[in-house]
Amino acid sequence: MDNLARARKITCMVFDVDGTLTDGRIYMGPSGEACKAFSAKDGLAIKLAGRLGYKTAFVTGRAGQIVKARARELEITEIYQGVTDKGPAIGEICQKFAITPEQIAYVGDDLNDLAAMRLAGFACAPRDAADAVKEAAHFVSGFGGGQGAAREVVEFILKAQDKWDAGVELLLQAK
Repeated sequence: MDNLARARKITCMVFDVDGTLTDGRIYMGPSGEACKAFSAKDGLAIKLAGRLGYKTAFVTGRAGQIVKARARELEITEIYQGVTDKGPAIGEICQKFAITPEQIAYVGDDLNDLAAMRLAGFACAPRDAADAVKEAAHFVSGFGGGQGAAREVVEFILKAQDKWDAGVELLLQAK
């Protein structure tokens, strides 16, 4: 099956966070607080997908308030934090939304994403993902993590389903 055919089946988009929605760097302050940089372009596309009716989720190995805040801001449907084995999260998402794995696009960058990617119908990776992850991916973005990779995946899916123009119009009408 080619990538367009895979993308046409997607109803749910699932994203790893560190290295996918960020560049993978975590800034730690002297008191242990962490800071992460997210791409506004990725965020706009993810939020748009949600507003067009797609389910969205974060599945991340780390846990913290930063990811919760970003999920709230993007109106993410589901968030799974502190997940070491991400494969079962795909099953939970399928059950929760009454969908099949082939309806899920998963975007991840590192070895702990492989189990989820192997289950998802459309596995995607940033350009700077681990080699094994890029080999497992159906689609490898031309952009790095936190630098537009998620945006490219969302745009590819929306265009494959002829929903991109409607999404742009939705944004133009928003006040």
